[in-house]
Amino acid sequence: MRHLAIIGSGPAGYYAAEAAQKRWGDAVRVDIFDRLPVPFGLIRSGVAPDHQSIKGVARRYEKTALTDHVRFVGNVTIGEHVEVAELQALYDAVILATGAPEDRPLGLAGDDLANVFGSAHFVGWYNGHPQFAGLDPDLSGKHAVVIGMGNVALDVARILAKTEREFAGSDIVAHALEALTASGIETITVLGRRGPHNILMTPKELGELGELERAHPRVDPADLPPLDEDAMLEPGLRKSVTHLRSFAATPEAEVGGKPVDIQFDFYASPTALLGEDGTVRAVRVERTAVMGGRPIGTGELYELPAELVVSCIGYRTTPIPGVPFDERGGHFSNEDGRISPGLYCVGWAKRGPSGTIGTNRPDGYAVVDLVAEDIAAGGDRRGREGFDELAAARGLDVVTFSEWQKIDRAEIAAARQGAPREKFVDIASMIAARH
Repeated sequence: MRHLAIIGSGPAGYYAAEAAQKRWGDAVRVDIFDRLPVPFGLIRSGVAPDHQSIKGVARRYEKTALTDHVRFVGNVTIGEHVEVAELQALYDAVILATGAPEDRPLGLAGDDLANVFGSAHFVGWYNGHPQFAGLDPDLSGKHAVVIGMGNVALDVARILAKTEREFAGSDIVAHALEALTASGIETITVLGRRGPHNILMTPKELGELGELERAHPRVDPADLPPLDEDAMLEPGLRKSVTHLRSFAATPEAEVGGKPVDIQFDFYASPTALLGEDGTVRAVRVERTAVMGGRPIGTGELYELPAELVVSCIGYRTTPIPGVPFDERGGHFSNEDGRISPGLYCVGWAKRGPSGTIGTNRPDGYAVVDLVAEDIAAGGDRRGREGFDELAAARGLDVVTFSEWQKIDRAEIAAARQGAPREKFVDIASMIAARH
């Protein structure tokens, strides 16, 4: 019998569990650990609440979770309740699938001002993550600046711009919906250091901006490269740039009827956040020119008013004591997924925050191939039996998958009209709902 411990119950973790189950069948037992009492990681707390079709992938993970070979071990924090080394002594292999839940630091003067947030915090707030549910951003100002040119920046801009009616069918949490409905924001500037040909925004997400009820995206035609240069782009990026060209070509008469502007500001690098009474009030920006693919400052400075700033410039994995960490890359140090004998990593914890949810599937199968090479028929480890004894000795309050299903049913039952669920936003409520 092979015994595997997977730390993290998001896509990378469940794809690795699925791969182990398919490879070894009845000859494997997989325990999937999570510090929260609820599974699915990024699917629950990272995917935008108005993208319910994407969240549907959790049904695939549920099929894996409901087998006898795979067990969910929720409400257990690695490094606090149990150490990685202790799991290594109990399991043939330990796979870190913890993702990249921390914001990459903005690193600018003034980034500690009030109402400045990283996207992990802000997205966690409107998705009801217990760590960020109490964030309480002030949305009463007129101007928001979103820093970044990827899909997360688009998600944040779209969520800030939507009407209450447009959230129908989403699982945005009640406290965020209330705050967004009362928002005073009139201008959302999406700030990027490079130009339209360098964005990491996908066509679907960009297209959604053009369909908003009370907001319209704006692009300065002068920022767009010559049209014939689009032919050199890969198809997805070319479609995205086509959306930007459409936004730039929209007649002012069509734009003027909507009260919220989403302004794309290309070739613009933030250099400092400016505050008043400890709260952000503006972003100082330097105009850039792209040379050799790199943005170079031109010395031209200007200021954008901003009572809210959300930085969407990337994520980092949370280090775990005793596990080698690549500070520059923001993920665990590894060679193709191997960290050290018996210790592996997968997904964003392996490669950093890149790719889509689906990218984690081949990654999960690849790490199980490594494990198969290394452990052969398995050893004399005790696996879940040994962990259960350790958990009992320490009084750990472990949440099982069947208990998560009770939490799930309680959230569905509490949903407002038209919503799929109302999430519990604190751990105590989750724990109480499992009975």
